[in-house]
Amino acid sequence: MYINDVHILYYVLFAIIGMLVGQFIDWCNKRLPEKKKIFTLDFFRQMKLNYPLMLLNAIIYLAILYTYGIRKDFSENINLYKYIILSPMLISAFYIDYKLHIIPNRLNLTIFEIGLVIAVIGGISDINFAINAIEGMLVGGFTFLVITLIGGLIVGKEAMGYGDVKFMSALGLYFGFASMISIIFMSFLIGAISSIILIIFKRKKANEYIPFGPFIVISCYIAIFIPLNYVLNILLQIFTLGRA
Repeated sequence: MYINDVHILYYVLFAIIGMLVGQFIDWCNKRLPEKKKIFTLDFFRQMKLNYPLMLLNAIIYLAILYTYGIRKDFSENINLYKYIILSPMLISAFYIDYKLHIIPNRLNLTIFEIGLVIAVIGGISDINFAINAIEGMLVGGFTFLVITLIGGLIVGKEAMGYGDVKFMSALGLYFGFASMISIIFMSFLIGAISSIILIIFKRKKANEYIPFGPFIVISCYIAIFIPLNYVLNILLQIFTLGRA
């Protein structure tokens, strides 16, 4: 039996791997903020199953498999591989930033290092792949750095943390130039709407800090699952008030 040209056994395998990785995400969410070792036998000794996180990651893995499928050549599966690897780190960034208002340097560095390796591997067969990844890194990091610096000059404090700058720079290696542009606009749009809702319902005060990492993560998942041309068209309609 095949689903979207992929044998159903692959879906079973990805679901199982997704659940196992989901449990590992829970472990990372506890260890990373405390700057403790990740790969240790304590993982098995202190493990308490986190079923919601296991299920969430399994569903995301299945959705990635369904969206990108499995091709014969390694180079044709590069998007499948990179998003399967990136997804757990996105979930960790969302959770830790939402709870503690930080994105740990070790997490950002891991995202960057793996992204760089993927860019090099992809660049072996297609140099444009590597160039696009580097351009994505530059536009993501530079845009958020400028916003952070200008925000500091205007309001006298950081408009967003430098962890977000590092996060966006690392993510650029996975998404490339055009997708990073869409992620930047989506994250600010989602952030603005969410902030207004939180303030209206008095969950946050107008001058209270709202972590930006979760909005970036949501935007990344939109970029993963929705074709770029659809996303750009929707953004164009929104920011031009339907006049485009």
